[in-house]
Amino acid sequence: MIRDLSAARVHLERAYYYLGGNDETCGKAREALDLLIEMVATAEHARSAGEIIQFPRQSRS
Repeated sequence: MIRDLSAARVHLERAYYYLGGNDETCGKAREALDLLIEMVATAEHARSAGEIIQFPRQSRS
């Protein structure tokens, strides 16, 4: 299965938009979707730790 976080986030945002009612169920569903959207966005933009390369030091005379 292909991991497409950008597409997943778009679908979650659409679901959030479609739950526009003012009732308790829509409100709770939007809260849950908001958490999911934030988690997906965080994973989408996470960067792996870079490798630090040590260069040889030159002595100053």
